[in-house]
This record gives sequence, structure tokens and C-alpha cells, in this order.
Amino acid sequence: MKIQVLGPLSAEVNGGSIVPTAGKPRQILSLLALYPGRVMPVPMLMEEIWGTEPPQSALTTLQTYILQLRRRLGTAMGPDAPGGAKEVLATRHGGYLLQIPPESVDVHEYERMVTEGRSAFEAGDDETSADRFRKALELWRGPALVDVRVGPILAIEVMRLEESRLGTVERRIDADLRLGRHSELIAELTELTARYPQHEGLHSQAMVALYRSGRQASALAVYRKLRIRLIEELGVEPSPQVQRLHEAMLSVDPQLDVVAGARRTSTFDLYAA
Repeated sequence: MKIQVLGPLSAEVNGGSIVPTAGKPRQILSLLALYPGRVMPVPMLMEEIWGTEPPQSALTTLQTYILQLRRRLGTAMGPDAPGGAKEVLATRHGGYLLQIPPESVDVHEYERMVTEGRSAFEAGDDETSADRFRKALELWRGPALVDVRVGPILAIEVMRLEESRLGTVERRIDADLRLGRHSELIAELTELTARYPQHEGLHSQAMVALYRSGRQASALAVYRKLRIRLIEELGVEPSPQVQRLHEAMLSVDPQLDVVAGARRTSTFDLYAA
């Protein structure tokens, strides 16, 4: 079985899709797929589908959805498959689980590569770090579960995944900055700062990329726009860390050079308190 949740929901067995067309069974499959080998309690599945006020027929209806998923699974597996659909989509005391290896689901492959990227980053192996982060991000085919109606449980999971994705983008850019790829990053960071207009980390990276590319005035302009936006929309100044980065650029601090500073930290963190 191969399941993808980093984008539109996809689940295939022997090349055949088992994704149901109905909304609620899709939610169930998505939630089970995020935690392969782990029992999802019936109350959690009910909350995902119906919120805090499930109908009286909720348990029977949930069992019907599970049966529908098993039928699709059984059809894709074929009559000669060992164990059968009930062994893959199994019933356990108080809940259900998908008995599949974690690597069958793209999110677990993504998280494995992110962990490898972090370890390489901390070790100062920037080439490996950037490569692992880039490959992790290539697994994304769009917003997580973009074609699934999400309830309260999946909504939290989707938010977590999207935050992880953005954090991985930041870490990959950090590794690329340490490798001296500042000029190549400018276009990407211009798009990212437009998409996340209050994100201080991305704006700091854009400032550094521009500064190192000989565009000090443009780097300072990024700061001014961020500061105005934060004051007008949130009533706050940029964080002391961003302010120190700005001051470092005004004073042409040699720590901003690509070969300077602690190798095991991002450029942004050079100006942490």
C-alpha cells in the first residue's frame, strides 16, 4: 500500500486506488493513514466526522464507513491476498488501525528526511542538509489533504504539517545561505515574503540574501516594509533579533559574511539575544 497525504489524498494497493468518493470515509482513511500501526479510538474518529455532537446512529454509521473502506481495500488486494482487508484495516478494542509500515505513507518519509537534514545541519554538513530538506519538500504535491473535508482532529494535523513544511523551507534556505547560494535564493524569498508578509524569519533571510548579493539598499528596504507592516497591522516593532540584524547591516558587520559566524547556527540566530 502507498498513501500520500502531502497534497491531494491518494491511496493505492497494487496500483489501484482505494480512496472513497464520499467525504466522511475519506476523513477516516486520512486520519488512520497519519498514524499507521496506531489504534485510532472510536470517539476520536466520531469527533473528526461529527464534532462534539454525534448523532445517535454514529457508531453504526462509523462501522458502515469502515466496511466500505474494507471493501475497496479487499477489491484492490484481490482474492488471493494473505490476511485480507480485515487484517490491514483492523478492529481493535475501542478503535481501528491501519496495519501498514510507516514508510508506506509519504508523511513519514518526509519526516525521516527532515530529521536527517536537521542532523546534517547541526553537524555543519550543509550540502547534505540542503539536499535532505529539498528532497523532503519535493514530496509535497500541494497543501496537505487539500481535497479532504477536515474536521477538528484533521484540521490540527493539517496545520501541524503546514507549519512543518514552512519550517523545513526556512531550514533549507539557512543551509543554502551557509553554502553561499544567496543570489539564487532572492527570487524564492521575494515570493515567500509576499506570501507571508509578517514572517520575520523569512524577511531576515531575504535581507541576508540581498545584502550578500551586494544589494544593501534593497535589504534595508525589506526591513522598512516589514517594520511598517508590523506597526500598522499588529501595533508592534520587529523583534530585537531582527532589529539587531538591521543594525548589523547598517554597520557592515563582518559576521554577515557567508564564511563568518558559528557554523552550527543560522545567520538569523547570530543576532539572537
